Amino acid sequence: MITRKQYPNHHVYEMEIGGRPFTVETGKVAELANAECICRYGDTVVLVTCTCNPIPKAGIDYFPLTIEFEERMYSVGRIPGSFNRREGKPSERGILNSRIIDRPMRPLFDEELRNDTVVTCTVLAQDHENPVEVVASLGASIAIASSDVPWNGPVATTNVAYLNGDYIVNPSADERDACECFVCISSTFEKVVMIETEANEAPENIVYECIRVAHETNMEIVKFINGIVAEIGKPKFTFEKAAVNHDLLDDLIAYGLGQIEHALDTDDKNIREERLTAARIDFKNQFVEKYGEEEFEMHIEVCLYKMQKKVVKKWLLEGKRVDGRGMDEIRPLDAEVGVLPRVHGSGLFSRGQTQVLSICTLNTLSAAQKLDTIYPEESKRYIHHYNFPSFSTGEARPARSTSRREIGHGALAEKALLPVIPPVEEFPYAIRVVSEVLSSNGSTSQGSICGSTLALMDAGVPIRRPVAGISCGLISDQETGAWRTFTDIQGVEDFHGEMDFKVAGTTEGITAIQMDLKNKGLTMEIIADALERCRVARLEILNEVMLPCIAEPRAEVSEYAPKMISIKIPVEKIREVIGSGGKTIQKICADTGAKVDIEDDGSVFISAVDSAAAYAAKKMIDDICFVPEVGKLYYGKVVRILPIGAFVEIAPGHDGMVHISKLENRRVEKVEDVLNLGDYTWVKFMGFDEKGRANFSRKDALKEMNG
Repeated sequence: MITRKQYPNHHVYEMEIGGRPFTVETGKVAELANAECICRYGDTVVLVTCTCNPIPKAGIDYFPLTIEFEERMYSVGRIPGSFNRREGKPSERGILNSRIIDRPMRPLFDEELRNDTVVTCTVLAQDHENPVEVVASLGASIAIASSDVPWNGPVATTNVAYLNGDYIVNPSADERDACECFVCISSTFEKVVMIETEANEAPENIVYECIRVAHETNMEIVKFINGIVAEIGKPKFTFEKAAVNHDLLDDLIAYGLGQIEHALDTDDKNIREERLTAARIDFKNQFVEKYGEEEFEMHIEVCLYKMQKKVVKKWLLEGKRVDGRGMDEIRPLDAEVGVLPRVHGSGLFSRGQTQVLSICTLNTLSAAQKLDTIYPEESKRYIHHYNFPSFSTGEARPARSTSRREIGHGALAEKALLPVIPPVEEFPYAIRVVSEVLSSNGSTSQGSICGSTLALMDAGVPIRRPVAGISCGLISDQETGAWRTFTDIQGVEDFHGEMDFKVAGTTEGITAIQMDLKNKGLTMEIIADALERCRVARLEILNEVMLPCIAEPRAEVSEYAPKMISIKIPVEKIREVIGSGGKTIQKICADTGAKVDIEDDGSVFISAVDSAAAYAAKKMIDDICFVPEVGKLYYGKVVRILPIGAFVEIAPGHDGMVHISKLENRRVEKVEDVLNLGDYTWVKFMGFDEKGRANFSRKDALKEMNG
């Protein structure tokens, strides 16, 4: 006997976001997870599950949270292009989406929770019009909030675009591409906890308004999520907080807080580390007998962190910074270009002890990155990569695969520079920039933006305007509500501070923002203050350091870069240029040494090691596509003579008949009386006959030339 399965806990909830229904379904699938939900927005559907290990993970000093964003090619009706036709590692955009979900949620967990927690967002269907990252983010918030995992959420996520004077909530893909400013905002009911922005040199007031509109939308979504949790939410489990030996901490503060203050009071990271190491050795000598070596070693790192945080927070609230700078003062800056031979362009940018070397490489459009993802983009012409080796922080650890952080920072720099990259019609190159972090003491991602601008200009890429990046930090007192922002955070301020508010842009406006938090969120007042601080600092970097280094892009690309020419030919001529079996285009490439790429719309991109070869290939293609214009005069060579007239070639492979009656304004008895083989003469194109043959007139050409 078969019984039909029942779903007693099945619930469906719905609200309207941006004028479209957003639906949440729970209690029907993934019954063994701590919590689950299926979220639908239009035809975009994401399954989100939350699972948590009931046993704390031993031997770690952090909360082990993992956000997985699983892209399924079936969601867009495609089969993976890999050899085994199976999804592999997530795409770059998939990793960025997982970071968008992770960053606003992580600060809202108790930092002393040690239970492995995994949130998995599986894309089941996508329509490209309703943002999958927003659906996944909302699903993750609903799943965690309704689970038994302790969390101080929920949060909500909304996209807003500014287009033609309107602020559009969760814009379509076309609206996002066309807008002046696009923001992705996560917030609790009270405060903003995550900001991602890409903009086309948008002014600060427009960016601020986008953030405000998104936050207001998020407030309504948080109310909706709270209603779901009130109905189906599980009681939160209790957990044993990570142990801290408070007696040891109190002894260390009483005995050695002055040593920590002395260690931090320098602008040199090397000196700071030496002093902290010396303090640690002294603390061990002083207290290892009292607490035992095992107990001391188990708790000393946490105690040192808390002591440093205590000092840094106290100083910053008083207006004092560890390196003695003012709150709006930027560290010493330096910029250089052309620092490497042979490469197409290079730029070295230094800010204090943060130093980034960026290298620009140019290639043909066939070198553009091919994309095989669930998103509409099929290729990427401008590529930015960011490398963060261990030596940049003075650490000794082997190189591993590219981290999510490196991918995120590279994507931020790419997003910041993309608005100023010239269109392919003006600069028909594929462009790759690699930022090598040589030394890291805070804000390397913004240093990579500055260094990459220098490298692009050094390579002769005609960018619209140079871009600079700067970060703003925050410290606050939860008891009094007091807070301070400060410009250009260095490593220790980032590590012990509460905010890394990164803004990139030109003299005209913002191109990208990324904001990371370690507190419970920002008020709109703090956001406005941070935007203004970054604007002032950005202009200072551009006008006083970068532009004096290189005022405009090089007039020519490097001698080592391929020379590119782009032309447009009639679509009906593509077949002739390619030739039967590709013979014609292969001959052009063989004869000139150039490389020729032809697109379906008739765009032709010619590249060669030297410009002479590129122009030779261009002439051969122009000759093939040449079509004479009726009534226009041409200067050509006599290539054949018949009793009835002469054939004149006006371009390679393009000749036509000058009938004997059209040779002179008088009667001509014999063609050779006027023209001989090899002569050059002016002719006027009169049109094609019924068989497609060109007819010329020398008589009409002479008449027109003589007035």
